Amino acid sequence: MLLRSATILACLCLINLSSAAELTSEQTKLYAELESSLSGSTLAGHFTVTGQEASSAKPERYELISVKHVGDGNWMFVARIIYGDHDVKLPITLPVKWAGDTPVITVDKMAFPGLGTYTARVMIYNDHYAGFWSGADHGGHLYGTVEHAKETSEATK
Repeated sequence: MLLRSATILACLCLINLSSAAELTSEQTKLYAELESSLSGSTLAGHFTVTGQEASSAKPERYELISVKHVGDGNWMFVARIIYGDHDVKLPITLPVKWAGDTPVITVDKMAFPGLGTYTARVMIYNDHYAGFWSGADHGGHLYGTVEHAKETSEATK
């Protein structure tokens, strides 16, 4: 009896795992929209440092070469990250959670080669991004717009 119960429980767990891995049609649509919207775009905006709000916000740019869902809530961002005296190009696997139809990049104490270790929550909605970030001993806000490839190329003319 115990063996039979364990077998049934194991089968139920496998069914739950396989259905959890499959995307609904709505998720498939949202994922495709996010990939399409962000691949080849630039997040252009500013960041602040808590306690230094009186000084002006500093510029930042995230040039997103490609963005692709790689499974299990993770997304591969191939990006050029430019802020302060940093300018690096990295492939980064980032967790993205969803608040309804809104993606939220969710990073907890993640090491970024050449940049440091960060925690962040960044929401992307309607061609804008906004969020909170923190490093080892400081943090602040970040915000800006999503510039699509056509807009970006026209801005550089």
